[in-house]
Parts: sequence; structure tokens; C-alpha cells
Amino acid sequence: MTTTTSDAPAPVARSGPEEAQDHRGLWVPTGAMIAARHKDLRKRRGLMIALAAVTVGIPAVYLAIRLILHAAAPHSYGPAGGYDQYTGLVVGVLYVFGFIVAATLGATTGSADLTEGMFRHHVITGRSRVALYLARIPAGLAIIVPLVAMGFTIVCLVCVFAAPTSLDYDGVHVPVQLSQPAFQHWAADHANEVVNELPFNIGPKDAFGNSPCLPGPGPRIGVPGQSPAATPCPPGQLRALAVFIAKQDYSDYARVFLYPSDSLMVKTGLWIELEALIGFMIGLGLSSLLGQRTIAVILMIILELIVTPIAARAKLPHMINLQRSVVGLATTHLEPGGLPAPFGGGPSDRLLFVRESTTVAVCVIVAWIVGWTVLGAWRMVTRDA
Repeated sequence: MTTTTSDAPAPVARSGPEEAQDHRGLWVPTGAMIAARHKDLRKRRGLMIALAAVTVGIPAVYLAIRLILHAAAPHSYGPAGGYDQYTGLVVGVLYVFGFIVAATLGATTGSADLTEGMFRHHVITGRSRVALYLARIPAGLAIIVPLVAMGFTIVCLVCVFAAPTSLDYDGVHVPVQLSQPAFQHWAADHANEVVNELPFNIGPKDAFGNSPCLPGPGPRIGVPGQSPAATPCPPGQLRALAVFIAKQDYSDYARVFLYPSDSLMVKTGLWIELEALIGFMIGLGLSSLLGQRTIAVILMIILELIVTPIAARAKLPHMINLQRSVVGLATTHLEPGGLPAPFGGGPSDRLLFVRESTTVAVCVIVAWIVGWTVLGAWRMVTRDA
């Protein structure tokens, strides 16, 4: 057996039109780069299951249990839907956990190739490191945005179609889906029924404290510490008293008989997606800067569950501008009206939050997103392969 050698010349690097078409040095990521990063993330089954379990599983299981309990014992368990369930799930679950799972996905996206030793293999392809970093953004958002949307859609569907339909409110036949002015107008037209049956409280300083009265055989209204009145109300005062009671009871009525409006659901969905976007972008940049995932995820959880509530509620005169720079506080400022304050408390609890303008809030959010993106890309460019 003989061995022959070829005298063919070695391949020579070409220059010209073909070389000019090589876009590997551009900082803009290609569709193939984005698709490859997206595929790498989807192949992490444990991560995908965890993300789906939190964003979709928690609200779905909770609502399913409420639907089953209401179907089995409707007199003991209220309807699964309604405005009160909607606000609780949106603010208490999707807002908080959406940020945390998005930050976890971002931290994984920004550090996976480093922890697995694949960073060098990506670099030697000749692709721009900035493009390699930027390709991770749409790849990750293509996962977290649909998951958050699915969980939010389930909440909206159940809260609308399983909202209370009963017209019995403390023994009074009341129409559903009334706004506050409409509820007060209805109360004025049904003054006897409202004053005798609906719950309310009149104190010494209330408008009707000096001349409490009630119609018909019902119990008399009295000021605490005084004997009840014995004379019935004139028609005009009775209607005014019914409107006063309607104002007191509307918040309770709304929680029971109202479901979220279409405009509120649209605004809330965009707000929840914005929170997830912020969590992903910060987690991506932070993990790229640190070079690993665990510490980045822990820091993001601390930011969401500890730093943000403290910055929102503690008014420190000499650190007010530093408090306003917390991204969670800025996101809370953009919360749609009609939702309770995050991290506990009702709508009136907003008075405890540090005040800032919408312009400042938007600038803070943009600064956090751009700043962490620049830091993450810079660290990837300067990191040794």
C-alpha cells in the first residue's frame, strides 16, 4: 500500500465581495443567533417547568380549587371570580412572582454559557460579543412574555365569567355591575329597603347624627350612647340617608358584585408585562456582570421583597432621591388605578408611598434597563475567553 501526497496548493483566504458579505463582526444579532439562544433555553426542562408552574400553575390551581368548592358548596364558598379575586391575584401573585421568575430566567440566560464552559466556543465563531449578548434579550423575552400572558389570561377569564351573579346582598335584591354613582342612584330610589337592611354606621360627627331616624317597623338608628329616634324620616332625609349608606357600602359591594373592566384588564396586562421585562433585563445584566446565576437571583429576590417595600414606605428626608431611584417604586407608580397597593394594604395605603412624578418614574425604569444592559454587554466584551 502506497501513500501519495497531493501537490494541490493550500486554500488561500479570499478577499473581495465574499469577504465583504461576512457580517459576523456586526453587533446586531441575526435571527439564527436568536433562535439558537431560544432553543438552548427551551431545552432546560427543569427551568421551563418551574417558570410555567409559578406564572401559570399557581393562579390556575388556586382558581380551579375555588371553582370546585363553589360548585360543591355554593352557600359556604363564594364565586371563584370577581373584582376582589382579580386584584388579589394580580397584585399578590403575578406582580411579585412574575418579576422573580423573569429575573431567574434572565440570570440563567446571562450566565449559562459561562457556567457550562461554552463561552469560549461562542467567541471563537467570530461573532461580535455584543451581538451574542443582545441575542439573549429577544430569546428570553419570547419565553417569559407568553408565560406571564397565559397566567394573566386565565385570571381574567375566570374572574369575568365566574364573577358573582347573585343579586342578594345582605338580604337586599341589588343589581350587579353598578358604578358608584349608579349604586347611589339606585339606593335613593329604594331608600326604605336600603336604610332598613344594608349595614352602615353613623357616628356623632356624621351628617345624620343629630337627627337619626328610620321608616316603618325596622330598627331605629341611634347615635352611640343615645336612645334611638322614634320618629320616621321625612322622604327627603330618607333618600339622603340611603345615598349616605350607599357611599359607605360601595367598596364592599364592588368586591362582591363587580368584575374588572376591559380597560383595567388591558392596562393591568401591560403593567404586569412591564414588570416581567424589567426583571428579565436586570437579571440578565447582573448575572453577566457577576458571571454566575445564584447570587444574581438572590439579589433580585432581595430587591423585590425587601428593598422595594422599605423604599416605598419608609420616608427618609435625606435619602428621598435615593428611594425614588429604586426601580420597584417607579413601577408601582405606574400601577393602573383601581388596583390595591402592592405588598399589602388597600387603595388608601398609597398615601404611604414616596411621591414621584410619572416622568421621574419612566426615567428611572429606562435608566435601569439601559444601565444593566450596558454593564452586561461591557462585561461580556471584556471577559477573557
